[in-house]
Amino acid sequence: MAHLLVVEDDATSSKLVARILEREGHDVLTASDARAAEDAIAQRLPDLIVMDLALPGKDGYALTRQLRADPRTVRVPILALSAFAMPGDAERALEAGCTDYLTKPIRRELLLERLRPFVTPARPAPVSREPSAVPSPGAHPQKPESR
Repeated sequence: MAHLLVVEDDATSSKLVARILEREGHDVLTASDARAAEDAIAQRLPDLIVMDLALPGKDGYALTRQLRADPRTVRVPILALSAFAMPGDAERALEAGCTDYLTKPIRRELLLERLRPFVTPARPAPVSREPSAVPSPGAHPQKPESR
């Protein structure tokens, strides 16, 4: 199970991303602005950050640059999530230090595909379907040996 941080000021988007990631078995913490994200990171370093770029106050670009300048967070993958879909927006996010870039609306399969190189899905393993001890039809049950 990976520890993921979702930094998103839109409550609906934040809940959607968190729900998708939690259903994959990850531990998810959310932050609605840069300050809350900084506090969360100070408490526990995430394995990956999903970062909205249009945050109130310090935006996601500035927060990403700050995280890339910190030796503690320089290697944490940051997946940019943005409503910006204009030419050059992805390049701007990558230049700021984001590892990858996704546009809204959020598509579950694409989000999971982009996370896969950085975190392993943590869904519970399927239950083993080993053969049972029940004899198949026509088989003769074994009698215990007598001494």
